[in-house]
Amino acid sequence: MNLNAKLVIIMLTLLVLAMLTLFTLNQVSQNKLVSEIQESSTAISEILQKSVEDLTSETEVEYSYLADYLKDARRKGINEINIINTEGEIIDSSDPDKIGKKRDIKKLEKGLKAAPPGKKGVVGTSLKPYNLVVPVIVGDEQLGYVEIDLLLDNIREIQHDNFARRLMATCFIFGLGTVLIIFLARRYTHPIQRLVLKVRKVADGDLSVTVPVESSDEIGELAASFNEMVAQLRERQNLEERLREAEHLSRVGQLASGIAHEIRNPLNYISLAIDHLKDEVRSACPDKQADVDKIAETIKEEVRKANYMVLNFMNYGRPLKLRRTHVAYGDIIERALTVLQEKLDEQKVTVRVELAPDLPPLYCDQELIRNCLFNFITNGAQAMPQGGTMTLGARFSDGIFRLTFADQGVGISPEDLEKILQPYFTTKEAGIGLGLAITDRIIREHGGRIDIESTPGKGTLITVLLPDGAKSGIE
Repeated sequence: MNLNAKLVIIMLTLLVLAMLTLFTLNQVSQNKLVSEIQESSTAISEILQKSVEDLTSETEVEYSYLADYLKDARRKGINEINIINTEGEIIDSSDPDKIGKKRDIKKLEKGLKAAPPGKKGVVGTSLKPYNLVVPVIVGDEQLGYVEIDLLLDNIREIQHDNFARRLMATCFIFGLGTVLIIFLARRYTHPIQRLVLKVRKVADGDLSVTVPVESSDEIGELAASFNEMVAQLRERQNLEERLREAEHLSRVGQLASGIAHEIRNPLNYISLAIDHLKDEVRSACPDKQADVDKIAETIKEEVRKANYMVLNFMNYGRPLKLRRTHVAYGDIIERALTVLQEKLDEQKVTVRVELAPDLPPLYCDQELIRNCLFNFITNGAQAMPQGGTMTLGARFSDGIFRLTFADQGVGISPEDLEKILQPYFTTKEAGIGLGLAITDRIIREHGGRIDIESTPGKGTLITVLLPDGAKSGIE
């Protein structure tokens, strides 16, 4: 429900409530007046009836019933009753002391009049004294008069009380409306203020903020639109970062292509020169053959590292061209271990191979997959500086090859695990951070993916999922 609808409902509710309250108060006031008039009229009718009986009675009244009757009549506003004959003599009265006294007939004012100034109402109440004189006529003969002193509520007092009640009810209703409007305003201004703070954070460059959508009205729509805007800004920021990364990688590829030949040629010359020097020194100094071989192999190993780094630059900076063939996965492992075995022995790393007996051949670029194995095995060995066992496994199910590489190394921290496949990210002092990035690219070019699970201090498990390229039609 939107804000306009809520405000309209509140105003209509207040209007209906005010009308019902005022109508109820007015009805109560009217009923009070009608009830008082009815009670007084009933009492007066009874008095007139008894007065006619007294005036038409031929016997003298020995007992005044008016005193007893007045006990019940007082609650109806009857204060005093006098029955007067045509000579002005009070023949019966609610006040026995007045029986037999004379009244001046000429001074009796017929009808309902306010009591003379000498008479007062009941102290402490709003009852006002009135004097009612009614002539008693039977046929054409006037028998006398009935004088009644009435104590009635002042009509102005009743009207004033009714007005005061209606005013108080109106103030209460509109006070309640004001409280509801203030509550509604605070309910809407608080989310707006919170949204303003979030907007300021976004303006400062923080795109991680979100606003909870707590309603379906305009504020909720505004919060949802804000979240959508921030999500689009985050997406745009990610696209810009990827674009900058792509531009950077493009420049790296151009640089790698430019310097590859300049660097690889000297490296090849150095490698050949070391072999020649080794043969010359061994001939000239047979007693130093062991030292010469060790130094020569160390130099050649460093040359191989430099050449491998150059190849990594070249492979990452240029498109991959897969040359797929059917090859047994065990043969790829054997070729990789042949090259790495000496280094693994030095690091006291044992490689255990566990392949499923029914494992079909891979349809892949065996040279690129072998490079992937180089990276996985080399990184696993480096993660076990004190030595250990690395397990290489493979199985095939549901058209998917699952190649696993498990080590017992130091593991990878959770914050580094998310960035381990990103280019140029490395935790090694001498690394350039392209090994696993190139490996991930090769696996993705084969239609697969890499999953990494690691527990710091216990080891890392890398799972490569590769589809069966021969059956899926991948070329």
